[in-house]
Amino acid sequence: MPVQTTETIRMSTQATTDAVDEDLEFETRPRPNGLSGKKLVFLILLPLLLLIGGGGTAYVTGALDGFLGGVGQQRQAAKAGPSVFFELPELLVNLNSAGNKRRNYLKLRVSLELTDAQAVHHIKQVLPRIVDAFQVYLRELRIEDLQGSAGLYRLREELLLRVNAVAEPVEVEDVLFKEMLVQ
Repeated sequence: MPVQTTETIRMSTQATTDAVDEDLEFETRPRPNGLSGKKLVFLILLPLLLLIGGGGTAYVTGALDGFLGGVGQQRQAAKAGPSVFFELPELLVNLNSAGNKRRNYLKLRVSLELTDAQAVHHIKQVLPRIVDAFQVYLRELRIEDLQGSAGLYRLREELLLRVNAVAEPVEVEDVLFKEMLVQ
């Protein structure tokens, strides 16, 4: 193995340092077209993000409905027709009273809001299934589940979900409470 003298080591170190300096000079020189990374971000990426964000905001707020064929206007036109209401028979169920000796009852009268009069015929055909779905759900409720406006809202949403599952080709718009008595 050849012995390296301090002069040889000094010369190889100097050559390495000169090569690194040349690389640094090359990398720090400005690009020929004058666009640095920061300028590139501000000139291309930032306007692109602003366009995407502005377009998304306009779509969500409905400002683009005139350009996109009026999707929101079509929905409003579909709802513009007169609603039809179908009254369900009165429901009387005992509530779940696990651990409570006193029995609680719920008396409920509801109407279904339908989109057209033709849907009434289908609702009459599946009425036993609707009543069954309501009975099964209502019997599992506790008195605490019905307290406050949030409890009534959850009850309405659950009943609407269940009636739409049973009367599938027909869409029920809303479940309206006519009478509700907890005893």
